[in-house]
Amino acid sequence: MKQLCDTMKKLVGKYSKPERPVKNKEDNTVIETEEQRNRWTKHFDEHLNRPVPSNLLDIKVAHRDILIDVTPPTIE
Repeated sequence: MKQLCDTMKKLVGKYSKPERPVKNKEDNTVIETEEQRNRWTKHFDEHLNRPVPSNLLDIKVAHRDILIDVTPPTIE
């Protein structure tokens, strides 16, 4: 369906595929679509495939017996 819509827009002449410029690590603008995809792949590989931190935070367990009033409100 998307391909049909894109084809119709191209035929009508109102077609513009939004492509935003991407910068590489050297702060140079990457224009080519394939280079942009490669840059995004590198970006997510670096950020999502990081090693586990060696010093984990010491987070204490929260109390579970919190009293919360759940009675419906009344107009007085």
